[in-house]
Amino acid sequence: MKSLSLIALLAAPLAEAHYIFNRLIVNGKSIGGEYDYVRKNSNSYNPAFTNDIVNSNELRCNKGAKPGSTKTYTVQAGDKLGFKLFNNEFIEHPGPGFVYMSKAPGSVNDYDGSGDWFKAYEVGLCGGSPGNDGSWCTWQKDRIDFTVPKTVPPGEYLVRVEHIGLHEGHVGKAQFYIECYQLKIEGAGGGNPSPLFKIPGIYKTNDPGIAFNKWNNPKSYVMPGPKVWDGN
Repeated sequence: MKSLSLIALLAAPLAEAHYIFNRLIVNGKSIGGEYDYVRKNSNSYNPAFTNDIVNSNELRCNKGAKPGSTKTYTVQAGDKLGFKLFNNEFIEHPGPGFVYMSKAPGSVNDYDGSGDWFKAYEVGLCGGSPGNDGSWCTWQKDRIDFTVPKTVPPGEYLVRVEHIGLHEGHVGKAQFYIECYQLKIEGAGGGNPSPLFKIPGIYKTNDPGIAFNKWNNPKSYVMPGPKVWDGN
C-alpha cells in the first residue's frame, strides 16, 4: 500500500502540470466562460505526443476538436488577445509557444482547417540556457498573449494556440498542447500573410526543436515550424 501511495504522490505533480487553453481574453477583459469560443478536445488536459500528432489532421486543433462545437467571437485587427489556461493553471513545462491562423472560406463554424495556414506569432527563450526551465518566456505564465496583426485580411478564422513541452522531447515524447479559437476579425486588412502551408506538414518528428534534449546542457534552440508572417 505504501508503494502505491508513493507512486500516486509522485504522479500528481505531473498531472497538475498539464493544461488547456480554453479562455479568451480581449484587451485585458475576460470574454465568456470556458470553451465559449474554443473547440473542445477529447483528451482533456492531457497532451498529445510527437508520434501521435505530428502527421495527423488532429495537429490542427487537437484530438477530437470538431467544427460546429463552439461559438465565434468578433475582434478587431490590432486587439491584444490572451489565450488563458483553464482553472487558473500555469504553464509548467519548458518550451515554445505559437499562434497560427487559417482563414475560413465561409463560416468558421463549418471549417475543418484543411485550408492554408500562416504563423502569426511565436515565443521562445527570454535569455539563458534552453536547458533551464525559467529561461522560457512562457514558464509560469497563465496564458499566451498575442496581438492581432493590423493588416490581417478581415474574415472568420481558426486561431490555433500551441505550447510544446520539451522535457521528454529527447525520447520522442514532446508534449503538444493545442486549442483552436473561432474568431471573426474586422479591420482594414491590406496584408498578404505568408508563407502559407497546410497542417499537418509544419513539423517533422526529428526536427531539432521537437526532438530536443534539454538535459545535456544545450547552448541554443531552433524554433520549429515555418517563419512568422511579418505583417506585410
